[in-house]
Amino acid sequence: MVFPERFASLPEYAFPRLRRLLDAHAPGGDPVAMTIGEPQHAFPDWIADDLADAMRLFNKYPPNEGSDALRTAITNWVGLRYGVTLDPATEVMALNGTREGLFNAMLALCPETKNGARPLVAVPNPFYQVYAVAAQAVGAEVLYMNATADTGFLPDYSALEAATLDRIAVAYLCSPSNPQGAVADRAYWEALITLAERHDFRIFADECYSEIYRGETGPTGALEVAAAIGATPGRVVIFHSLSKRSNMPGLRSGFVATDAASIAQIKQLRSYAGAPLPGPLQAVATKVWSDEAHVVENRRLYAEKFEIADEVLGQVPGYVSPEAGFFLWLPVEDGEAAALRLWQETGVRVLPGAYLGRDTDTGNPGHGFIRVALVAPTDDVRRGLTRIAACLYS
Repeated sequence: MVFPERFASLPEYAFPRLRRLLDAHAPGGDPVAMTIGEPQHAFPDWIADDLADAMRLFNKYPPNEGSDALRTAITNWVGLRYGVTLDPATEVMALNGTREGLFNAMLALCPETKNGARPLVAVPNPFYQVYAVAAQAVGAEVLYMNATADTGFLPDYSALEAATLDRIAVAYLCSPSNPQGAVADRAYWEALITLAERHDFRIFADECYSEIYRGETGPTGALEVAAAIGATPGRVVIFHSLSKRSNMPGLRSGFVATDAASIAQIKQLRSYAGAPLPGPLQAVATKVWSDEAHVVENRRLYAEKFEIADEVLGQVPGYVSPEAGFFLWLPVEDGEAAALRLWQETGVRVLPGAYLGRDTDTGNPGHGFIRVALVAPTDDVRRGLTRIAACLYS
């Protein structure tokens, strides 16, 4: 039997790869899971009652693009958070999790050619793996842009030659970034959007960690900067989720927002090949997007964990206290060797950084790192980080 070759170059996915690395070995202590970014904080108590009230909607096909109420709640949130006014009827679409949107928006919006050549899709390296598979699905060439300490853990688009920028059709950017927790500030967004205007490419802004930040003010959003500088409509496409903001990864509620013409293209594809969020979940998501009290409490809990990380690991050479998100990106000599040693000697389970990156001419930028998720209860986070410090940095 013949299989397609377009995905043949995909490496084994990170978590099966991690199981293959660790599971043949016994843990060196009671296990502490710090690998996957699956939020463990409680979500609001009232959600159970709201879901029960909405169960009747299971006997109806859900609105493909999201109910009127859900899209209104989302656009109201965007207005409050970023000061940008969106039309809920035409400029936003509900998603069945942001991964669906990050993939399908590429199918809907990336052209087959750019200036007569195979298009480039720029991807920060390391990165959320759906970016690369979406680019390969449309036959684009992936341009891996190493995001290292030298570049502030964000890709440096100013270093690209004009001819390369002219070939880019879509540039993904995650801010706050996964895994490093770096934030694109207003100056960064202005520079990137200006390049996108000059060289005519879209920016897919993955902002799913935007509500987990330190301090009083949240990260600047791509759409608010695009609006402020008068960028071409559709130049920026934003993606958000309740998974991290509201500790509800199982709800699968996200959204994509951009100009009406681009949303129409995404909706058209969804009509043929999409999986809309079930009606009862849309009803729950409507209320969750409209509530900020639980989000403030969520940030407070993560702030405690950041403080613990700074306390336990602050003296480690090369340690960078993240600006946002809920991962630590810890320097080691070899990420795989460090992850295996931690598991065998302490029972702490972390992810080798190389599993989130790809090899380039200068190597895999994740090779000398491990990613540590701060999603467990506070006591477990302290216990895990203390073991990491003693095993790897003492």
